[in-house]
Amino acid sequence: MALRFRGKLWALYASVFGALCAALFASACGSSSSAATGQQQIRHVFVITLENENYASTFGASTKAPYLAQTLASQGALVQNYYGTGHVSLDNYLSMLSGQAPTQQTDNDCPTYDDYNLSGTTSDGQAIGTGCVFPASIKTLPDQLKAAGFTWKGYEEDMGNDPSREAATCGHPALNTADLTQRAEAPSAAVPQGDQYATRHNPFMYFHSIIDSPDCGTNVVNLEKLQSDLQSIASTANFNFITPNLCDDGHDSPCVSGEPGGLTSANAFLEKWVPIITASPAFKQDGLLIINFDESSYASQTLDTSLSPATLTLTYSGGTCCSEQPGPNLAPFPQSQAYGSVPASSIPGLPASLGNISLVMTKANYGGDQTGAVMISKFIKPGTVSTVAYNHYSMLKSIEDIFGLSHLGYAGQAGLAGFGNDIFTNL
Repeated sequence: MALRFRGKLWALYASVFGALCAALFASACGSSSSAATGQQQIRHVFVITLENENYASTFGASTKAPYLAQTLASQGALVQNYYGTGHVSLDNYLSMLSGQAPTQQTDNDCPTYDDYNLSGTTSDGQAIGTGCVFPASIKTLPDQLKAAGFTWKGYEEDMGNDPSREAATCGHPALNTADLTQRAEAPSAAVPQGDQYATRHNPFMYFHSIIDSPDCGTNVVNLEKLQSDLQSIASTANFNFITPNLCDDGHDSPCVSGEPGGLTSANAFLEKWVPIITASPAFKQDGLLIINFDESSYASQTLDTSLSPATLTLTYSGGTCCSEQPGPNLAPFPQSQAYGSVPASSIPGLPASLGNISLVMTKANYGGDQTGAVMISKFIKPGTVSTVAYNHYSMLKSIEDIFGLSHLGYAGQAGLAGFGNDIFTNL
């Protein structure tokens, strides 16, 4: 909600009411401003993060996501050189929300939901240590937004479907226990809808500043709450992070629900939800929708049937942009990690007759490779194409700039570009 002043009284009382707004009504005044210029005209940001696709697959001529690659790109900006910041998933989500580089554990998706062992911080705000759930001293975008009087919310598809795994709000494993949400749960008598929620795709759950706060139960909710929240500007948060389940984000293919998964299911998710978002009063007034991918897919796969069991090695190029740094916690690259045995039938293109195979991931470098992104707003001319290089740290920096916040972690890296007039072509 905005406070607006009109007529001759404005000149007399602007400074008085401006101070009152800053001191007492930051949330109300923060949502809109008649004096806002440039990107700070944007007061509602929506982020939908999809999974594991490279730019050529998503936006090429044979795409399985034509609604994203063609329809939505034509409505806003296609950001061609958008990059992930790591492989596999969790490290990317954390960089979007906090500017933190990975640990060995977050760089491998934290199969155990470990507390973070912090031994120090670098001069540029990077936590030094091991583990997964950062201490309360490591701040996030939601912490910044709250302190500045803005609102935030996370919408997580399927969260709470199986209460034995996670709660319906602020859903995460118990500290220092195995993360049972690493695998999708098929529909059953006990869980009729199945449960394809993944904690590792919900970055809010990896910061004590959030999970130890009452805000977590209020603000990190099931996706089903989004449509009702969008009914009015007052009930729509300034920052909204939307995570589809493991099928609808394109991670799994095929899915335990029987759906195709991959880009096909991700495209269907966008066809359902993007019109709901873009038709909302808050988006129409001053919204920005960002659709990105956490990381690119693997660069190559090699099957060695001379071994017993057969071994499939997925190799990731790990390409970077924007002078990205690896952070203080990672060992040198290349790195290889064994992920145990999986049925060959679960890997597209492999014959089921191979039975169980060993899966090995090799990372040639620490980056997340080129994914591309699409952004839609009334402040972006339809059909815009940007060739400027950006990554998840750039996105965090840009959102902080929109709301007038300082830069966390590597979002504050010298020379890092935030989204500019190559994207916001209609300011």
